[in-house]
Amino acid sequence: MRALDCASCESAVDHCHGTLVVHAGRLTECTDGDCVDVDYVRHTFVVECGDVAGGCGCAEPDVARRRA
Repeated sequence: MRALDCASCESAVDHCHGTLVVHAGRLTECTDGDCVDVDYVRHTFVVECGDVAGGCGCAEPDVARRRA
């Protein structure tokens, strides 16, 4: 999706407007549902999943395994 006043869109630079979320094991996902390439260089914003509001299940210790 082309954003108004986006210099990268205007200059046709390959990029994404979403935020790249990096999970345990270095798996990645993007907050933009239309993103087709989760390469770091395409994303201005990159965050660890544990830093996302509400956290992420893969960033928390596996409580079930500790109880076993």
